[in-house]
Amino acid sequence: MSSPQSFAILCNIFAALLGAGGQWAYKKGAARLTDTPLYANWMLLLGILLFCGVMVLFVMGYKNGGRISVVYPFYATTFAWGALIGFVVEKEPFQWSLIGGTLLVLAGLIVIASGVNQS
Repeated sequence: MSSPQSFAILCNIFAALLGAGGQWAYKKGAARLTDTPLYANWMLLLGILLFCGVMVLFVMGYKNGGRISVVYPFYATTFAWGALIGFVVEKEPFQWSLIGGTLLVLAGLIVIASGVNQS
């Protein structure tokens, strides 16, 4: 894989991790909206900050030569990070369908990455 694409892909994978963390913060913040004013809801503010980090990572990847058709699909790893957060942090029930779907997404990303130098 070429260096600009590798760096940009890593930026999008890390952005996906931040994005999944942001979704978790939104979930926690949403649960507090009944008793915490919006301006004092630090979990919602954390979610906003994490998504600002996502945008910074997108720009970094594209600035360094990332091709959108190659690197943006790697943001789909947010599904894997979200599932991991769900299982580990939220103690959500294990589902084979979720694992199977996530593995299919990851397999698709491997196919994309393997063809980067061919085009």
